[in-house]
Amino acid sequence: MENLRFSVDVDAPAHHVWNVMLDLDTYREWTGAFHEGSTYEGSWNEGEEIRFLGPNDDGTASGLFGTIVENRPHEFVMIRYLGDIDKGVENREGPAVGLHESYSFSETNGVTTLVVELEVPDEWADDMRGMWSEAITTIKQMAERS
Repeated sequence: MENLRFSVDVDAPAHHVWNVMLDLDTYREWTGAFHEGSTYEGSWNEGEEIRFLGPNDDGTASGLFGTIVENRPHEFVMIRYLGDIDKGVENREGPAVGLHESYSFSETNGVTTLVVELEVPDEWADDMRGMWSEAITTIKQMAERS
């Protein structure tokens, strides 16, 4: 397993960066870095389950699902993954089980530092480095233009 960390300073208040990152409409835009058509189902509320999905060519969905472990609005959110989804079927025994992902938002003088930290299986690390580098840059651009 590898621990990955990405950080970017965004010229926008923390609540705005939070909204750009987590509101469904804007989420669908920046997550194109992972898979065109990515979305989520569920809630970012603490204790709730959430499913991160992308479409397959056959019309089914694949992705990851987890529980929101902690949610401090405009400051911090953490997800613990419960498994993966392959062609619409949940698997609670795959390599994602038990992994964590978190987003931190800290604002100073109107500039928000967004930090993304995640645990990934070694075989996912190179792909995730590339995708998250693109995604965090897109979040910055979206937040600064609106």
